[in-house]
Amino acid sequence: MKFTREVKTGILAVCAIALLIFGYSFLKGKNLFENNRTLYAIYDNVEGLIPSSPVTINGLVVGKVVAIDFFDASGKLIVKFSVNNDFKFSKNSLAKISGSGLIGGKSLAIIPTYQQGLEAKNKDTLNGKVEGGIIDLMTSKLTPLQQKIELAVMNADSLLVSINKVLSEDTQNNINTIFSDLSTTVRNFKQASGSLNAMLSGNEQKLNNTFTNLDQMSTNLNKFSGSLSQVDAAKLSRELEAVLVNFNKISSDINAGKGTVGKLLKDKKLYTNLEQASKQLETLLEDLRLNPKRYVHISVFGKKNTPYVKPTDSIQ
Repeated sequence: MKFTREVKTGILAVCAIALLIFGYSFLKGKNLFENNRTLYAIYDNVEGLIPSSPVTINGLVVGKVVAIDFFDASGKLIVKFSVNNDFKFSKNSLAKISGSGLIGGKSLAIIPTYQQGLEAKNKDTLNGKVEGGIIDLMTSKLTPLQQKIELAVMNADSLLVSINKVLSEDTQNNINTIFSDLSTTVRNFKQASGSLNAMLSGNEQKLNNTFTNLDQMSTNLNKFSGSLSQVDAAKLSRELEAVLVNFNKISSDINAGKGTVGKLLKDKKLYTNLEQASKQLETLLEDLRLNPKRYVHISVFGKKNTPYVKPTDSIQ
């Protein structure tokens, strides 16, 4: 069967028109060969969402945004999007607009919930919500930081102003004087260090001898310590104990009036006799001093002794 040129031209025109319609619908986000559900969501602001933006569930692309238009005179917007029928969710699920990348592109993410008997059907309306993208999130996080930086800059400026007020001309002169004195002190310390080095160099031999003597002294101390360690401490302790016992015995005998020392300390009669004898000896010596002729008399011709006359200044 042969077709005429006119029939072929008509068939070609019909195919071209059908292809044009299909392509136009596909570019608008509608596939004529898919049996998708068409759903809606209402927003106050779509935040740059455009037709053909992806619709995702848990990150998986399940549809596209078909159209965006005004909903009423208040300026609210209604978003029409298509979702395939493979995944079931309830009509009270949330349709959230969120940023999909750093360049600010937006997508429509469905947060699914499932309740028996409330499956989302064709032309149902879901609850709409707008979530800020990465740029918005970074902006919200950087805003407090910016405020803190501005506050820090203001505080630093106030601090500099206060420092400028404190550092008057007199204060600056005093600071310069302090640094000048510090420089002089450092130079003097350097000179003193040089003098000390020279003194140490000149007395190096003496210092070496001193350290040698200290070393010998330490050796002698070690030997003395070794000798002390060889002493029989137990024997020495026993001997000291015996000495203390003897001393205690002597002290007890003295307190009891035994022996010469004990009698001298405890016998009152002996003490009285010694006291009287001492007085008599003192009287005799005094009389000998005042009347020496009474006790020493030399007579060549046999002269009689002079009778005893009691001296007037003698001791009573």
